[in-house]
Amino acid sequence: MDRITQLRAEAPARIDAVLNVDALQDLERELIGRASIIAQQRKNLGRLSAEERPVIGAALNGAYLELKARLGARRTELELEAEDKLLGRERFDITLPVLEIPRGHHHLLTETVEEVCDIFTALGYSVATGPEVETAVYNFDALNTPPTHPARFESDTLYVNWGDPADELLLRTQTSPMQVRYMEQHEPPVYVIVPGRVYRSDALDATHSPVFTQIEGLSVDAALTFADLKGTLQYFMEKFFGAGRTIRMYPHFFPFTEPSAEMAVSCFNCEGSGCRVCGQTGWIELLGCGMVDPNVFDAVGYDATQVSGFAFGVGVERLAMVRHGIGHIRHFFDNDVRVLGQFR
Repeated sequence: MDRITQLRAEAPARIDAVLNVDALQDLERELIGRASIIAQQRKNLGRLSAEERPVIGAALNGAYLELKARLGARRTELELEAEDKLLGRERFDITLPVLEIPRGHHHLLTETVEEVCDIFTALGYSVATGPEVETAVYNFDALNTPPTHPARFESDTLYVNWGDPADELLLRTQTSPMQVRYMEQHEPPVYVIVPGRVYRSDALDATHSPVFTQIEGLSVDAALTFADLKGTLQYFMEKFFGAGRTIRMYPHFFPFTEPSAEMAVSCFNCEGSGCRVCGQTGWIELLGCGMVDPNVFDAVGYDATQVSGFAFGVGVERLAMVRHGIGHIRHFFDNDVRVLGQFR
């Protein structure tokens, strides 16, 4: 009993003098651990008489519970003190904005290409891509473009290898060559759109660039007519610019289509009354189109008496500029985040 009384008298001062949690753990093992006085005395309870055993046992339990409570309270105090010191060393200003890595997004031209592809794939069209460096055979000859056509001059076309027509290589001026390649590899019916980058010797201005993006479409089947072409483009314009759009066509000439036309869509901004977007005309010129010339079918081995088809081509930059009110084509490739960030 004397040893228990002495332990209970000395322990509180020793506990209060501990300055960190590690030292407290060592003291806890000494006071109430397996090698402590209390643990040793508990082992000896069996040697005591029946009268002494409950008295000593109660004293041991009381001492154990008292010391355990003091140790727990001191542990809480030390942990709070350690936390306060840590916060003092690692203080930060919670009013500062969190550093975040900006999330990227598709370029507007990519988004426009994907949207156009989605519209046509919903109609059953396939999407195909082809080489940007083309032969003159596919870019011109197979598309019914004669050697004397102005588009074949160096002033209009960027040549990689120019001279002998059989060996001429050039940066494709349109994605139409892939129409020929696709028909060579597939029997009719054919419904395909071809997006891609094209190149022309154009001076840079608000609406022209030496490099731009184009989407061509080709449909070949039995008994397709100009009415099918007009209905397809009407559907496309309503899906892209919104319901209620109407289209109209003007006679034009393209070597690989006959008859050919330029197509305009009613202005979605002013509903045809005239505004800045449509140049006060009520109509926006968008693309060229027409019925596939029989000579193109002959070049790929199709029987022009059994099938007919139509084709169209549209500049992706033109679509995006009209719909989003972009004033200069250079905004697409200047990488100005003030412009690009508007179309997240």
